[in-house]
Amino acid sequence: MSDPLFSDPKPGGVFQLGGDLPIHRMGFGAMRLLGPGAFGPLKDTQEVFRVLRRALELGVNFIDTSDAYGPHLNEEQIAEALHPYPAGLVIATKGGLVRPNKDEWPQDGRPEHLKEACEGSLKRLRVDCIDLYQFHRPDPKVPFADSVGAIAELRAEGKIRHVGLSNVSTAQLAEAQAIVPIATVQNRYNLTDRSSEDVLKACEAQGVGFMPWGPISQGKHDKLEAVLTEAASTRGAVKPGQMILAWLLAHSPVMLPIPGTSKIAHLEENMAAAELELQPDEMAAIGEAAGK
Repeated sequence: MSDPLFSDPKPGGVFQLGGDLPIHRMGFGAMRLLGPGAFGPLKDTQEVFRVLRRALELGVNFIDTSDAYGPHLNEEQIAEALHPYPAGLVIATKGGLVRPNKDEWPQDGRPEHLKEACEGSLKRLRVDCIDLYQFHRPDPKVPFADSVGAIAELRAEGKIRHVGLSNVSTAQLAEAQAIVPIATVQNRYNLTDRSSEDVLKACEAQGVGFMPWGPISQGKHDKLEAVLTEAASTRGAVKPGQMILAWLLAHSPVMLPIPGTSKIAHLEENMAAAELELQPDEMAAIGEAAGK
């Protein structure tokens, strides 16, 4: 490909998001470029910009954010650091949560709110059309179909290219697909929390991208830590967190990890995980140690 972002394809491979947006499977979650609780700025704003630019240098061409991160600030950071965007860069954002303070994430799935939120994201990201717009979390106070229908209308208006869902069940995925094509699902998923395995399998069957949030989280799990450390040690400078990311990539062809960080060194470690190839016995040992 002539696109500069594909001059050095990563071993993690390329996924066709929505069938027409080729992205490297290891993306970048921008949420950690903010203060505690994803609320307010970090002290070193220039480091934020350096991390975003370094991500592109390492082959990242898929960045995930939300209007709730900051709030609003994360989208502004991305635009400040990277606009005008290079060809091939795909930016995903979300709507449906509000942030009255750093400790609360209340839902607001009203159609009027989602449409207003999308307009705000368009302005902050400095784009005419958002590549991937995700419904951040179903709102129990609003019929799910009404929320998804509002996003479908935004897509019909050309303000959204593809629609994604976050924190949904298989039933909600099916309900949404009856309204509008769904390109991705973003649910919590990691080695020790695979409660969304059924959603992942549904995504696999339909070619829908699955973005695991909290991908490296494992809590206190001594047996798993020991297995990961041993497997990593056979590869020299590899760290357990990199083994986890490599496991996720190998676990499913639709898996699209988006690990986040505010440090360049950690970013480089995460991206290097896409180059690791785990053997079947390693995959089995890690999965078994996690208790699944």
